[in-house]
This record gives sequence, C-alpha cells and structure tokens, in this order.
Amino acid sequence: MENKVLFVNACDREESRTLRLCQGLLDGVAFEEVRVHELGCSPLRQTDTETRDRLLRAGERERFSLARQFARAELIVVGAPYWDLSFPAALKVYVEHVCANGVTFAYGEQGPYGLCRARALCYLTTSGGFLAGANFGGDYFRGLAKFFGIPQFYEVSAEGLDIVGAPVEEILSRACEKVERLREQLKRDGGN
Repeated sequence: MENKVLFVNACDREESRTLRLCQGLLDGVAFEEVRVHELGCSPLRQTDTETRDRLLRAGERERFSLARQFARAELIVVGAPYWDLSFPAALKVYVEHVCANGVTFAYGEQGPYGLCRARALCYLTTSGGFLAGANFGGDYFRGLAKFFGIPQFYEVSAEGLDIVGAPVEEILSRACEKVERLREQLKRDGGN
C-alpha cells in the first residue's frame, strides 16, 4: 500500500491482541501512527466547542492538525480493544478532536457531507467475551465513516478470548486470516 495510511492506535498494552491484528494489516506498509493514549487530549467542553467553531468559521486551520491528518489519509486503520461496550475513552476524545466542520465534514443545503479522502476505514478489535451483535464501537466507526464521506468500512474482531478453556491462539489465528484477506482486498481495490 503506497498511499498514505493512518493508524489510529487505541491499544494501551504492548502485548495487545488487538495490536496483533493491526500488525497483520500494516506489516510492510508505511503509515502514520496516532497513539490516542499518548495524545493528552482532554474531552471537549461547551466552551471548547464554541472556541473550535469560532476558529473554524474564521478560517483558522493550524490548530486542527489531528483533523487535517485524518482528512488527508487515504486509508484509515483503527485498532481498539472492546472496552465497556465500545472502545477506550481516549479514542472517543480523539474523535472529538477530529470532528471539525470544514476539515473532516461540512454542511450544505442537503445537510452534512464528508470531506475525508480515505477510500476505506478498517476497524479491528478483540474482546474477552462474545459481542453477540453488540459491537457498539464498530457501529460507531461505521457511522463515522459514512458521516466523513469514507465509502468503505471493514471490521474484523476476535471474540471470546477470555472465556475459560477458549482456544485463544486458534481464535486469533482465524481473525488474522480475516485480516490477511482484508489486506488482499484492500490491495485489489486500491491498486496497492
């Protein structure tokens, strides 16, 4: 993949199983990495959003480096373990800083439309239990991809990893095979 790839890393542990999936997709690929736990971003309060909106209306773009980085990426890979029905809070705070009117999305007569140039957003996750159709983190990023104008959304999850007696390596291997198939599909679709 020669195009610009952005890896949004919400894995807080070095031995993260989610990170293992991400490495399978990113191996041998040049990418920019954002480690959301290391950003030090604070959740936005009303005064923060008012200031942000005022600066954006005034044409200020320099302060919105995370949003600009996200908007210019050609492929976005989000690695996030399943925590408390979605993903780590630091990832949500990152998304708050990425959502910038005029940078990642805009409003027109027909409502909001996306300004991101990515052809796809890939969401990779692992969970100790079974999600049973309740992967709200995946649902959230599927919605964000649509809102930001990213036409393709892909999700790979490895579930049940902390169930007593679960064949953890087998589960991870199957998920890694899915990641490899996704990698090949991305190469075909993007010409990389």
